[in-house]
Amino acid sequence: MARMLKETQDLRQIAAQLRIDLIAMLLEAGSGHSGGSLSAVEIMTTLYFHEMNHDPQNPQWPRRDRFILSKGHVCPILYGALARAGYFPVEELLTLRKMGSRLQGHPGRNKGLPGIEVSTGSLGQGLGIAVGVALGAKHDMVDYRVYCLNGDGELDEGAIWEAAMAAGHYNLDNLVTVVDNNDLQIDGRLRDVMNVYPIDRKFEAFDWNVISCDGHETAALVGAFKQAREFRGKPSVIIARTLKGKGVSFMEDEASWHGKAPNPEQAREALKELKARQKEVGLWPGAGIQLPTPKLG
Repeated sequence: MARMLKETQDLRQIAAQLRIDLIAMLLEAGSGHSGGSLSAVEIMTTLYFHEMNHDPQNPQWPRRDRFILSKGHVCPILYGALARAGYFPVEELLTLRKMGSRLQGHPGRNKGLPGIEVSTGSLGQGLGIAVGVALGAKHDMVDYRVYCLNGDGELDEGAIWEAAMAAGHYNLDNLVTVVDNNDLQIDGRLRDVMNVYPIDRKFEAFDWNVISCDGHETAALVGAFKQAREFRGKPSVIIARTLKGKGVSFMEDEASWHGKAPNPEQAREALKELKARQKEVGLWPGAGIQLPTPKLG
């Protein structure tokens, strides 16, 4: 299956729909990670609806590109993208974090959910897995690409830099990692908790191709992924500048929204803002089913 190649206007419409889905999911679950899920919406939209070569009707297609969510706690946006791409019914999104659901609080490969490549959630591990998968593709001389999403707070983990060193050493130009650089982690600003800046120069020191862009502009992300795809001889990192809680004014740039879900009143306010944005960019023609929000009354 070829890339979906959605136009950037389509991508904006899909992103608007995914934000609405996120609030419905988190409200129904009563728990989950709002801030980082919202900051990664355009990144995930661009990956699943433009960049990656994948087939929702054949999730184990050998030539598929692989995606690994290293910051596994923001799985609501991964689940949303997978459902809207056609991997499983959209209605199943409302089972997030429920007993027996395939949509647990971190992605579980053993739950049988189509599109999940590996179980993730222990921060710092995903990039190492991605390096191994990309190295395996090189060894087997197959042409799929490997994509990974890291949080910027996750870069505190030493295992990230061991993986980065290995990727540079083995010239893994079939590997792209995206850093969701929203400048907040669970305890506050990166500079206050553990200063990881300058992120770009650190990756350059490990022999990576470094690309920076606005992580909420789909056109910028499309261009960044194109640069990474065309670059030869080095792995690529896209440092995507984002805003935690993007799209919901009272969640934006607030560390307190790292790991909590909105209550019914907050969800009502959030959905009002998000539906206004959807009206502005236009309803995605492929949206189809709209999730109910039963707790709003």
